[in-house]
Amino acid sequence: MTDEHPYPWPATAATGVGSYPGDDPDEAVRTVLGELPDLPHLPELPGRGAGADIIGRTGALLPEFPIEVQPSGWRVVQRPGRDLTRAASHLSYDLEALERHAGGYRGPLKVQVAGPWTLAAGIELRSGERLLADHGAVADLCAALVEGVRAHVADVRRRVPGADLLVQVDEPSLPAVLTGGIPTASGYSRLRAVDRVTAEERLRALFGAVTDAGAVPMAHCCAAGVPIDLLRRSGARAIGLDATLLTRAADDHIGVAIEAGAGLFTGVVASTGAVSSDPADTVGPVRELWNRLGFAPELATRAVVLTPACGLAGASPAHARAALAACRDAARVLRDEPRR
Repeated sequence: MTDEHPYPWPATAATGVGSYPGDDPDEAVRTVLGELPDLPHLPELPGRGAGADIIGRTGALLPEFPIEVQPSGWRVVQRPGRDLTRAASHLSYDLEALERHAGGYRGPLKVQVAGPWTLAAGIELRSGERLLADHGAVADLCAALVEGVRAHVADVRRRVPGADLLVQVDEPSLPAVLTGGIPTASGYSRLRAVDRVTAEERLRALFGAVTDAGAVPMAHCCAAGVPIDLLRRSGARAIGLDATLLTRAADDHIGVAIEAGAGLFTGVVASTGAVSSDPADTVGPVRELWNRLGFAPELATRAVVLTPACGLAGASPAHARAALAACRDAARVLRDEPRR
């Protein structure tokens, strides 16, 4: 990054959110590298089952914080078992595929981990209650996540030494955590909302660790009501959003983030269903947003990265490939015709 180009990706880049259909890491990595040459990402394949999902995948990174699968979901346990072994194996296969096909790659490369609040909302204590209900357990989880992400960044850098790493912290549960929308174990009530000061502190510690490890921290949330200001203040250098869920109420928060130098990863291609054949239509929401914000059109070509609206795990392989290609083609239109 430089003062002239403060964003750690090429102008008019496109990338994926993270998840991808299928169970073949080699095929997924080859597809991503082929369709997204300017900003590839490490694909995640949750279709393989428990351990390849968002919680289990990141759980495999947590030192001395073992979890296992119960009928109700992932739960804290005393010692690691076969579920974590399976999760670690899935991640290892993915990283080996990345090393085989991108070992000589040079440029920005994105990897994804579940954020602390999504983990806290998705993991159960031994009692069966959400971990989110126990402040001490949340603190332990966050400390383990910081250490695990540091080690993960070092591992990816060893495998792809020419990569400039971006670490995307996925927080789909964060809006519900902040508004008291996470149900208790019984389902009859909701857990108390986490105050924003605490939420920001935990995220800042993780983003700071990513920065200290020499990578670029960013956040992604494809839910409604993304706390853009909180993520920016916590240290996210870019924020990923589903453009179809944005309302004009978010304009000021997005504008402040852009003025502060943050990038914007905008989900403009449907994760399932039809993919528009017209790149100009695909990039239309970005242009409309930029016009409302009043920024120079040329800034969009540097600050904005185009992505699918959310992960592609539920798509067919053909749709997933088409979605990535549509993001890439729309980015080129934005580059060639920023003022249209």
